[in-house]
Amino acid sequence: MSCSGITKNRDKNDEVFQIIDGKKWFRTGDIGKLIKGPDGRAFLKITDRKKELLKTSGGKYVAPAPIENRIKEDFLVEQLMVIGDNQKFVSALILPSEAALKSWCLHKKMAWTNLEEMIQNKKVIRKYQKVIDSYNPEFGHIEQIKKFKLIATPWLPIHEDGALAELTPTLKLKRRVIREKYSSEILAIYEGE
Repeated sequence: MSCSGITKNRDKNDEVFQIIDGKKWFRTGDIGKLIKGPDGRAFLKITDRKKELLKTSGGKYVAPAPIENRIKEDFLVEQLMVIGDNQKFVSALILPSEAALKSWCLHKKMAWTNLEEMIQNKKVIRKYQKVIDSYNPEFGHIEQIKKFKLIATPWLPIHEDGALAELTPTLKLKRRVIREKYSSEILAIYEGE
């Protein structure tokens, strides 16, 4: 689909349209890459939103969604959010899959108590470090998760008590809300760095 501009508000055209190599492009705020299709023609694959990019203290940009989506493929990970804005390195908040973790603990002959206690267990933390270590080689050095914090409370699109939801109705992360709710955990990750 193509268009020449915004018809009712021509002043906005310069803000939302950009000319590159003589072609006019609509700036949507999406991040993407050109992929060669089966017929040999290139098409645009949307991979992230520009507003969701993290910028490290070293000035490097990191797209968190591809990292999150890949690591969430692991059966032990229920939810995950990559963090690292204005920090030296990328880290993550991880909600374990309670059923999978319980099964793993029983297999390892570890007494199961509850998720809140189990995420403090050194063997559990080591297991999640192995999970992260297994995925890190798939990412660029700056994208690799250096530290993480296990959490016990799932992120929801609505809370019965009226608390601010961590997910949108379409189950996307509300990053600002999560950063605020877990500010002390995030601070602990980066203390001394």
